[in-house]
Amino acid sequence: MESHSRAHQVVSALRHVLGPQWEFSLTAPANRTFEIRHRDRGTPYIPPRSSPSWDQLLSTLTTAFAARGVTRDDCLPLRWGRETELTISAVQALDPVLKDGRVNTYRKGFLPQPVVRFTGDRDEHGDLLDGFLTAFVNVSQVQPIAGLDDYAEALDDWLFVLSQLGFHARHIEAHGRVEVWQRRQVAGVTLMFNHLDLTVGDLVFLWNTENPDRMALDLGTGLERLAWARTRRDWKKLVFGPFVDAAPVSVLDAIRTATLLLGSGIMPSARGAGGVARRVIANIPPSLIRLGASAIVRSFHQHWAASTNLPVPWPAICSAMEEEVASRSVHRGLRAAGPHRAA
Repeated sequence: MESHSRAHQVVSALRHVLGPQWEFSLTAPANRTFEIRHRDRGTPYIPPRSSPSWDQLLSTLTTAFAARGVTRDDCLPLRWGRETELTISAVQALDPVLKDGRVNTYRKGFLPQPVVRFTGDRDEHGDLLDGFLTAFVNVSQVQPIAGLDDYAEALDDWLFVLSQLGFHARHIEAHGRVEVWQRRQVAGVTLMFNHLDLTVGDLVFLWNTENPDRMALDLGTGLERLAWARTRRDWKKLVFGPFVDAAPVSVLDAIRTATLLLGSGIMPSARGAGGVARRVIANIPPSLIRLGASAIVRSFHQHWAASTNLPVPWPAICSAMEEEVASRSVHRGLRAAGPHRAA
């Protein structure tokens, strides 16, 4: 199947599975962009009164996916060490299929995968915009598929999952381009979806270019962004909770990320994944550590532990963080003092 034809067949498959309650439209330029909107769109959205805990949110997601035949799998290790030092997306579970043209995968199904990325959108001062974090839980469905019908069914399944969280289809819109992108040995067609005015995630149809019958889907969103879309609460309060005013957001984001890295057993070092940990911890000021960080580390540890097994307990994370910050302070002091002659 040629790539151009495959892109058009994605739209046809989606139209067939979603049915007449969804309206499809092609837009300029040259009708290359398509939009999918519910016929009853436009009704106001009233956020739920209660906000579930991260544990409860993940439990609801697990149950809803399972009801559609998508079981939860174990998370990938955070230390990746192949093409990236760290796991940056749950789609890496599909590398054997998509990059090597094999039939096996590292994981498949529903993955609430903690990831670390440094590509979040930032303002003119370099601070992360609302909706972006250096580390977050990549809520995903990663699955080898037999054809386009499986891909389209995954969108229908996702609408069901969203309904179990309190979203309604009339507030969901999707859009994509009738064209194929390609990165090295992987090609795909991407469908983005919004909840009202907020981009929530995407559903990507993927295949290996040398073995086009090796197909897969990658449904991806962020647990934190999903909770934000659901509640419409203040982003910083939602993510950082009672610590939102304790330090600048850049510092809170660093502590949150460092908790995941150290909790995953990635200790500071000169290079590799440990080098990433060292770079993240460098954003934490010594003054904050001197006052003690056990409360905030314990809170963030609880957040990450809801989705993955952290082998390092929070007290050991605090100790490692304190040692790294103290070591950095000593090195800075030595550099500031400069060379001296022995007596």
